[in-house]
Amino acid sequence: MKSATRRHLRANLLMLAAALIWGSAFVAQRLSLDAIGPFLFTGIRFLLGAAVVSAFVFARRRGPAASAAPLFDAALLRPGALLGVVLAVAISLQQIGLGYTKIANAGFISSLYVVIVPVLGVFLRHRTGAGTWLGAALAAIRLYFLSINEHFSVMYGDGFQLGCALVISVQVILVGRYAPRHDPLALSIAQFVACGAVCLAIGLACEPLRLADIVRAAPTILYGGALSVGVGYTLQVVAQRDAAPAHAAVIFSMEGVFAALAGWAALGETLTLRALGGCALMLAGLLACQLLPAWQARVRARQATAQPAETA
Repeated sequence: MKSATRRHLRANLLMLAAALIWGSAFVAQRLSLDAIGPFLFTGIRFLLGAAVVSAFVFARRRGPAASAAPLFDAALLRPGALLGVVLAVAISLQQIGLGYTKIANAGFISSLYVVIVPVLGVFLRHRTGAGTWLGAALAAIRLYFLSINEHFSVMYGDGFQLGCALVISVQVILVGRYAPRHDPLALSIAQFVACGAVCLAIGLACEPLRLADIVRAAPTILYGGALSVGVGYTLQVVAQRDAAPAHAAVIFSMEGVFAALAGWAALGETLTLRALGGCALMLAGLLACQLLPAWQARVRARQATAQPAETA
C-alpha cells in the first residue's frame, strides 16, 4: 500500500512539474517573438524537442529490458504525419496569438481543450456526463469575463488561442485513436518531427532567416524545445503510468495557472478583478469536468456493491 501511495505521489509531482514547465514556456514563446518569426521558432523548437525525446527513447531501449522490436515502422508514418500537421496548425495559432494577448489569456484559453474534447465526443457518439456540460458552461462564462472587457472589446490574440484549443482538441481525439496501436513515444517523435518540418518549411519561405536572430532566440528555443517539448512530454509519459486519468487532467489543467504566474513574474503582466474571476471560473470548470464524473462513478460502484447485500 505504501509503495503504491509513493508511486501515485511521485506521478502527481512529475505531472505538476510538467504543467509548471508548460505554463512557464509561454514566457519563452512570447519573448521569442522579439527575435525570430513564429514559424521558424516553432519549427526549430519541435525538432529540438523530438531530438530530446529520441535520446530518452534510445537510452531506454539500450537497457536490460530493451525490446528487439523496431521503434519506427511504415504503419507509424501516416498517423505521425497527420498528427504533426494538426499539431503544427494548433501551435502556430498559439504562437502567433501570443503577440496580441496576455500570457494568462493564452494559457487559460489554450487549456479549454480539456472541456472541448469530451464535448466534441458527442458528435462521435461518446457518452458525455453532467460534469462535462457543467465544466463547459463554467468555461464559457470564464472565457467571456477573461477575454471580453467592460467595453465589450476582445483582445485580438484571444481568437487565435481559442482556435488553438479547438485544433488541439481534434489532435487529442486523433491521438486517442492512434496511440493504442503504436508506441506512444515513437508516435510522439513522429508527430514532433512532422510538426517541426512543416513549420520550419513555412518559416524558411515566409520569414527572414538571420544567424544573429537565431542566436538571440537561442535561450527561448532551448526552453521551449528541449525543456517544454522534450522534458515536459517525457515527464508526462513517465508519470501517467502510475496516475489516474482524472488526476492527470486536473493537474495538467494547472498549466494555465502557471502561465499566469509566469507572465506576472517575468513580464509584469497583471489581470483585472474581472479577469481573475474568469480564471477562477475556468479552473472550477476544469475541475468539475474531471472530478464530477469520477465521483459519480464511485457512487455508482458503492451502490452496485451495496445492492446485493440489501437483496440478501
